[in-house]
Amino acid sequence: MSSVEKLSENQCWELLRSTEVGRLAVIVGDHPEIFPVNFAVDQGTVLFRSAQGTKVTSALSDASVAFEADGYDAQTGLVWSVVIKGHATSFRAIDEAVDSFEVEVRPWQAGKKERFVRIRPHEVTGRRFPKSTQDN
Repeated sequence: MSSVEKLSENQCWELLRSTEVGRLAVIVGDHPEIFPVNFAVDQGTVLFRSAQGTKVTSALSDASVAFEADGYDAQTGLVWSVVIKGHATSFRAIDEAVDSFEVEVRPWQAGKKERFVRIRPHEVTGRRFPKSTQDN
């Protein structure tokens, strides 16, 4: 059995900065939904852009959200996963919006993505482990 390394919060943020796609988990009505999003790390938060819709409305509700990103380092053979739990907010102050416009968040899907949403974490966890070479 392989060992799993628990990552420090700083290691988690470093790994998040190395990728640009994650998954946002929100509650829609009475069930969970997961949405892929392009994101950037900004001032100890996760920032993404989207059009107004179910994803944004649900993220900005009173319910907590979860965000997950993962990756694989072919050189070391290690897989990593980082999960953030927190609350999403939208910009309220113009100076916050101006600071974040300098952060590159480029959605892959075409269309207007005028809403900036920020996930402010209350928990950041991560783990890293060797990729299995066994066939199951």
